Amino acid sequence: MSENRGVVYIESGRVEVQSIPFPKLVSPKGRKLGHGVILKVVSTNICGSDQHMVRGRTTASAGLVLGHEITGEVIELGSDVETLKLGDLVSVPFNVACGRCRTCKEQNTGVCLTVNPARAGGAYGYVDMGDWIGGQAEYVMVPYADFNLLAFPDKAHAMEKIRDLTCLSDILPTGFHGAVTAGVGPGATVYIAGAGPVGLAAAASARLLGAAVVIVGDVNPLRLDHARKVGFETVDLSKDASLVDQIEKILGVREVDCAVDCVGFEARGHGHEGSQVEAPATVLNSLMEVTRAAGRIGIPGLYVTDDPGGVDDAARRGSLSVRLGLGWAKSHSFHTGQTPVMKYNRQLMQAILWDRINIAEIVGVQVIALDEAPNGYASFDAGAPKKYVIDPHKMIRRAA
Repeated sequence: MSENRGVVYIESGRVEVQSIPFPKLVSPKGRKLGHGVILKVVSTNICGSDQHMVRGRTTASAGLVLGHEITGEVIELGSDVETLKLGDLVSVPFNVACGRCRTCKEQNTGVCLTVNPARAGGAYGYVDMGDWIGGQAEYVMVPYADFNLLAFPDKAHAMEKIRDLTCLSDILPTGFHGAVTAGVGPGATVYIAGAGPVGLAAAASARLLGAAVVIVGDVNPLRLDHARKVGFETVDLSKDASLVDQIEKILGVREVDCAVDCVGFEARGHGHEGSQVEAPATVLNSLMEVTRAAGRIGIPGLYVTDDPGGVDDAARRGSLSVRLGLGWAKSHSFHTGQTPVMKYNRQLMQAILWDRINIAEIVGVQVIALDEAPNGYASFDAGAPKKYVIDPHKMIRRAA
């Protein structure tokens, strides 16, 4: 077996499906990895974080194989793998983590200290994250497999739920992490900035955690319409009415208990004209405005250290005009950074398998073929209320 194809970043606004090397049990530096496995990719998803690269908003180089949201079947085992077997169906956390360093042992797998020479934290198919080859492909290699991979207990049952379980690699744990770090609990009122897949995953997570009211805000009318259809309150940030006024209309008060930023650095301004203009700090500042004193704000939305397409020199360096004084005055707590997927994915798997959360419906999963990936990127970038899931071997369609 030697053939493989994957989704490759070509230039700003352009990806292609190309022939790529079949994976080997070696590191990006060529070191043999007895702890790795080769997966036949069952599902791999297009993520908003991928879109940042494809829009040219990072320092990603042409030729990068994309894809960090992966579910697959084990087809080759490294010599040191002990807890997995051929044929296992597994979820791959988007974090590449060694399981041996201090941060991994503390469950902070999003900032593993060993898998990326440039900085803490590694990921598949992502710029500056250790050169691990992405999984929007037919086959992919996963290192430290015993530690990283979550094996589903019943393969047949898992395939019945695969449209939901594919969300375990990133967006569902990321949304859940945002809700948990924002302090969502029973009876809470919650504001979620962003009605994309991560925002809706955070909203679903808040509901799972017992929130009384979940409000989702966006400027995209199609995404807001979908959010309402799956049961959430919404605010339209393209309107001239302020966010606090719209929240007061729903709750009767002008503040929420908790807030989650699921937008990140490419945020748009609020108001009819402002929603057409990039304003990278607008979400963070608005969350401080609408979150009650001593409230918490979760920030799973992506912020970068280098943004070639930033609106000014400061934004291009990742420096934003955040009203920290407002947050300080209100005693807010902030939690940032990449989600440590392994902290949550097993319990969320159980929630899916036991019908406690219907995440595929909530985020609008739409299954597409590998060759349809470029169109999926274009549609997602245009604001379609969908979570595009690539089915490289047509296994999802056969299961359906």
